[in-house]
Amino acid sequence: MSAYSSDQDLNVTDATGKDAEVDVATNLLNGTVRLSVLWTDEICLGPDDAERVAHALLRAAEHGRRITEAQSAGADTDTAASQ
Repeated sequence: MSAYSSDQDLNVTDATGKDAEVDVATNLLNGTVRLSVLWTDEICLGPDDAERVAHALLRAAEHGRRITEAQSAGADTDTAASQ
């Protein structure tokens, strides 16, 4: 099972017709955000797709913040309980 959760709303492929795709995913264990370009080393995006990727990154960043805040709150609760 992967620790990463991909943005299912993002469906972006290369503007030049190559089979390259973009994936934005949040690590559910630590809240980090992964931006992947699949099947190639680069991807060319049209303006609309570039905006979709930007929005997906913003969604992933917020998801990552919630994960790290929950972990931090859990650590604070654990520390308080042990005192």
